[in-house]
Amino acid sequence: MDLILWRHAEAEVLSEGQDDLQRALTPKGERQARRMAAWLNHRLAASTRVLVSPARRCRQTVEALGREVRVLPALAPDAPIQALIEAARWPRSSEPVLICGHQPTLGRLAAHLLAGVEQDWAVKKGAVWWLRWRQRDGEAEVTLHAVQGPDAL
Repeated sequence: MDLILWRHAEAEVLSEGQDDLQRALTPKGERQARRMAAWLNHRLAASTRVLVSPARRCRQTVEALGREVRVLPALAPDAPIQALIEAARWPRSSEPVLICGHQPTLGRLAAHLLAGVEQDWAVKKGAVWWLRWRQRDGEAEVTLHAVQGPDAL
């Protein structure tokens, strides 16, 4: 199973009295999202399930993919990693899953799945971490297939 973790692109700074879920992408964030979406669309299977946080910045980030998405309240900022694991059906999903979400949850999930530790790993804004689960010699393993930042595209 492939699990692609995509942190939302650069967003506006939270202003006083603003609802965090309503923050929009900046012009730079819009460019980051378009570049990363183009990179992803060349690599993602057509069957990839795209799950997204209800936050406006996440929904705007995945728009550039031009694919059907499912908005899940369980993926909102500060979601527990278990919510992402359950939403992705990790590791038993028959299709690849892309989750567009937030820090620190995405970094914590990567640390948990790759190293079995509870740590805050940094996932840069707009970046993708592509994890792969497989059986090898009768043992389950998780590998890091790719890490790509939008500013390197």
